Amino acid sequence: MILSWIAGALLLVQSIAGPERLSLQVEGQEVADVARSELVFPLPGTPILNDEVLASLTRKVERLANRESVDAHLDARGAIIAEKSGYRLDRQAFLDGIYRFIFEGGNPSLALPRKVVFPRVDSELLSMLKEKAIGQYTTYYNSSNKSRSHNIDLAAKAINNRYVFPGETFSFNAVVGERTTEKGYKRAKVIVRGEISEGIGGGICQISSTLFNAVDRAGMKIVRRYSHSRNVSYVPPGRDATVSWQGPDFVFLNPYDQPILIRAFAYGGATTIVICSSEDIHNRPREVPSASKKLPEEVPADRNVHQITQ
Repeated sequence: MILSWIAGALLLVQSIAGPERLSLQVEGQEVADVARSELVFPLPGTPILNDEVLASLTRKVERLANRESVDAHLDARGAIIAEKSGYRLDRQAFLDGIYRFIFEGGNPSLALPRKVVFPRVDSELLSMLKEKAIGQYTTYYNSSNKSRSHNIDLAAKAINNRYVFPGETFSFNAVVGERTTEKGYKRAKVIVRGEISEGIGGGICQISSTLFNAVDRAGMKIVRRYSHSRNVSYVPPGRDATVSWQGPDFVFLNPYDQPILIRAFAYGGATTIVICSSEDIHNRPREVPSASKKLPEEVPADRNVHQITQ
C-alpha cells in the first residue's frame, strides 16, 4: 500500500515536471513570458491555477496577438488598395496550452493560437461599390484660415473610405471621435450658444453638414440631425448638421439592400463628399439645394449648440 502511494506520488511529480517559464510567441518572436509559479497558488501537491492571474494574462495576450483587419480602400487617385486579414486570439486553444504547460510540462514555448479575421470589404466588393455615385455635395471655405482648413481636412480624412452596410447606421461622432489637440485638431471659430468663439476642432461642422447633404441627396434615412443656433454661410439655411463631442451628433441609416462607400475630399477651399454604391442599387434620390460658392472674408462655422431641428 505504501509502495503504491509512493509510486503514485512519483508519477504525479514526473507528470508535471518541466520548464519553469513559458515563452509566448507570435510568428516566431517572443512577445511575453510567464512563470509557472505566477500561474498557480503556492501550495503543495497538485497545482491549483490562479484564475484571476490567468484571466489577466489572457487579456494581456489578446492585446499582443490581436490585429484588426483592414478593408480594401481607394487611394487619392481612386486606385484600389487591397484588403488585409486580421487575427484574434483563440482563447480556448490558448487556455488549453496553458493547462498543458502547468499540468504536463513539456515545451517551454507556446505559439499563440490565432483565428483569421477576414475584412468585410475585399477588392472585389470595392470594385463594384465604387461604380456608381448616388449622392454628392460640395461646400466652400476660406482656405486662408489655416487652422480651420486643417481641421476640415482632418475630419474629411476621418470619414473617407468608410462603409455603411444595409440597415446599419453611421454616427459622425463615433467615426471621427473626440476632437483633441493630440489628434492634431487646432483652435478655430465655433458657434457656442449662438455666439462665435474659439474652440478646438473649429470647422468640423462643415464636414458633417456636407455629409448630411450628400447622404440626403442619396436618399439615406436621416436618424439624427441638429442645426446651429444661427445660420452658417457654407450651406443654405436649414441645411446644416452641427456636431459636438458628447453633444449633438449626425446619424444616418442606409435603407438600401447594397452597402455604400463614403468618399471625402478637402482641398483648396472646397470639400466634396461623394456617396458611392454598386450598379445594382435602386436608390431614391432627393432634391437638395446646392451650396453657394460666394464666401465672406471669414467663415465662422461650427458647433456646440442647443437649438435644434430634426
